[in-house]
Amino acid sequence: MAASDNEDIVYSVETPVLCLDAKDAFDGLNEQEKLYVHHLSKASWFGSLVDLFQTSPESPLIFVLLNRLFSSQSISELKKFALDRLNFSEIQWKEFLAYSAAFYANMGNYRSFGDSKFIPELPSNLLENLILNSTAYQSDPEMIKYLWNELKDKIYSLKKEERCLGFYPEGQTTYWSKNINQNDRELVGRFLALNCIDGYNTRVMKDIRNDQLIIRFASVRDSSDAEERSFIDCVDKDHLVIDGREFRLERGDYSGILSLVNKHLEKAQLFASNQIEQSMISRYIEHFRSGSLEAHKNGSRFWIQNLQPVIETYIGFIETYRDPAGQRAEFEGFVAIVNKEMSKKFNELVQNAEELLSHLPWPKVFEKDKFLKPDFTSLDVLTFACSGIPCGINIPNYDEIRQSEGFKNVSFGNVLCASSKVFDQNFLLSEDAQLLQEYSSAAFEIIVGLHELLGHGSGKLLKSTADGKLNFDPSQAIDPIEKNQISCWYNHNETYDSKFGPISSAYEECRAECVGLYLSTNKKVLKIFGFEEEEKMCRVVYAAWLQMIQKGIQSLKMYNPTTKKWLQAHSQARYVIMRVLLSSAKPIAKISYIPKSEIDGDPDLLIDFFKDLKLIENYGLDAVGNFLLRLQIYKSTGDIANASKLFAHYSAVDDDLENPYLKFREIVMARKKPRPIFIQSATKVIDSKVMLKTFEPNLEGLIESFQNHFNEESSLEATIIELYKKDSHYFN
Repeated sequence: MAASDNEDIVYSVETPVLCLDAKDAFDGLNEQEKLYVHHLSKASWFGSLVDLFQTSPESPLIFVLLNRLFSSQSISELKKFALDRLNFSEIQWKEFLAYSAAFYANMGNYRSFGDSKFIPELPSNLLENLILNSTAYQSDPEMIKYLWNELKDKIYSLKKEERCLGFYPEGQTTYWSKNINQNDRELVGRFLALNCIDGYNTRVMKDIRNDQLIIRFASVRDSSDAEERSFIDCVDKDHLVIDGREFRLERGDYSGILSLVNKHLEKAQLFASNQIEQSMISRYIEHFRSGSLEAHKNGSRFWIQNLQPVIETYIGFIETYRDPAGQRAEFEGFVAIVNKEMSKKFNELVQNAEELLSHLPWPKVFEKDKFLKPDFTSLDVLTFACSGIPCGINIPNYDEIRQSEGFKNVSFGNVLCASSKVFDQNFLLSEDAQLLQEYSSAAFEIIVGLHELLGHGSGKLLKSTADGKLNFDPSQAIDPIEKNQISCWYNHNETYDSKFGPISSAYEECRAECVGLYLSTNKKVLKIFGFEEEEKMCRVVYAAWLQMIQKGIQSLKMYNPTTKKWLQAHSQARYVIMRVLLSSAKPIAKISYIPKSEIDGDPDLLIDFFKDLKLIENYGLDAVGNFLLRLQIYKSTGDIANASKLFAHYSAVDDDLENPYLKFREIVMARKKPRPIFIQSATKVIDSKVMLKTFEPNLEGLIESFQNHFNEESSLEATIIELYKKDSHYFN
């Protein structure tokens, strides 16, 4: 078996392309609603260009280069030219398509799931030949030469620090300038906490001229604009210096791109269905224009008040997975249409949420004072513009809103449906493969529903206010682990993200996933999801637990043994849960090493899963419950020391653990299958009517879809190049 980690640096020509089908949902909208989703989609797509700048220094120019190539001539014309005139083979042409499609799908040249760099499988001399003989080159040789000269080394470069996202020199990030060091990062953390600044819509640069640390806010307005800058001017001048180091607050990051976002948000506002939606969009426009995060928080407050809308949307700097410090967020925008029939079970889950919360293993003092029943809907995604598409989300992510005002849960039905078409039976017994073939989709839907509503939606952060008042009764706050009164909590200027930093995303995903698994045996839950018969209940529970173990061992794909770092939060979370089960609930399952597979003669792994509900209830629930209790208590109290110790223990990958996981990883990598990428429809206004355009579910179709998403702005490339030139010196 010749497969190795090196295969992970290219996208296979066999990469599955899955279609997110939203046609029926779109066709059910009236004309006003169609115009609303069109402009929201355009705002989201244009905003996703920010992701290029948040991924790598070279990603913006790669986008411009590909855009020039595919807008100057059709894919079929370019293929004919490559094969007939440049002597490309069919496989070489597909290698070019695979790289191009993967770049678009990830909005950059790093995998959204794994944060590792990928390069073209096509040799560089052939790519150069294609570019310098293309119609794009004939039309504008000066521009194409500039782009290729800037990119030809960077596209293929695999220096140690470029292989994955992270702090230099272990990785590469554009959330922080390359010259930032550990001391700088610590100072930035203290500065943000001191001034009560959330980092979601910021980047950090260090001025090489004077060593100043620059906190730069994303906004249309720049630092010279006098309007809407109270959130900057309110910072005490005495707080702009820490340990002798000066800080500078700037704004105007991604200005040209955010102007395009607001252009379409202003148009969308005209077609909103109610005053709440108008107010929500108004605050988003203010946020992108000014850089004020408070404006986005206020928009989010309107968003959670907009109950049961036909069209669900959210846009901004949302998830912090890719910032190595865990505080700065990637831009994303989604537009989706509610599936009323599919939403019924999620609404029923919400109605039973308070009772289900009482089954979780922590005392009431560590749970929110009142569960604020959220909207929980199943949506068909029309647009999800960012580096990767989730199966469900629980937002907003702002602690102060989630804890005391509310949140929303959404499950993306057409994402779940499309994902279920690709089934991986690696490491399974044939009878277990049959079980998952039949029940994996339903089991995953149950876990996702519980994960989002009662995972991310549960738990209280114990906190003091600025004047020292506590949001809990200290006499009742007894640590159920140590059996004594708790001694730590969050200060008024601390958040979960700022306190837990680099482990915050993986830790929280693990906590939410544990909640899903822990409640998956609950009969009320199973009946809500349509399982009434005892035998089918058992089988879907088996599928949920077996699937967690299979995903846990497969997650080793996302571990880098050289840097000893995890590359993906959800993968780390599932590996941790698998280890908890294999070490603390041994009667449930074991993983065996097979020196020689009967199928292909190569080394293999085999999951022995014992399908016995009593074993799961007696051993599995006990193991997950005890672990979940610790996760929650440490999160509630902000006990980062114990949280880090616990999480690091189960995140470890070594051959000296209960299983030889480094050895297992070699087999996982050798048997790895290409991860699917998604293709989305595009909207276009023709004679005042919005039309939906769909595309073939293949590499060519995905590339064509991106030409449609961005074909309305002639100044787009100039905007991207200007922003690239402005900041390139920070990353050289």
